[in-house]
Amino acid sequence: MPPTEAAGALTAAFERIAATRMAGLPMNNPALRVAAIGFRPWQDAYLVGVLITPWAINLMILGDRTAGDLRLAADCRRTWEFPSGRYDFMGGEEPECGAYQFCSMFSPTFEFADQAAAETIAADIVEALFVDASGGEAEQREAARLAGRSTLQVETSRRGFLRGVFSGLKG
Repeated sequence: MPPTEAAGALTAAFERIAATRMAGLPMNNPALRVAAIGFRPWQDAYLVGVLITPWAINLMILGDRTAGDLRLAADCRRTWEFPSGRYDFMGGEEPECGAYQFCSMFSPTFEFADQAAAETIAADIVEALFVDASGGEAEQREAARLAGRSTLQVETSRRGFLRGVFSGLKG
């Protein structure tokens, strides 16, 4: 499925959710609306991008709507490895877009004053996802190597990833 078609189906699913089961809940940021940002092909069979909703900003993995390879039981997680590090995803499924996996970046979303700020962060997340881990984590890897430990044991956390990418945004 082309990225624009998949993003449209995902947006339709979450606009329906926003208007029904999430409508009026106190965790919603009224300044935000549903938007699919930066979806691009990944690993031949998937699309990856960011979904903004009034209640969360999630990194999303989409696949073929008829394939079941993204389905996860409610209590299961799957770890995906990107150039920037490893991220744990949970699963979901909606009629409009089929099965998907998501990794929460922000929840709730009250720190965003408007849609433009959320969309800027979402685009930055997608871009940074494909950048090799560096900075403090590179130093940790070198320290592990010098100490004779495996450098693969130094993982990039989601929080560390976001701190490194967005450290200059607050204030």
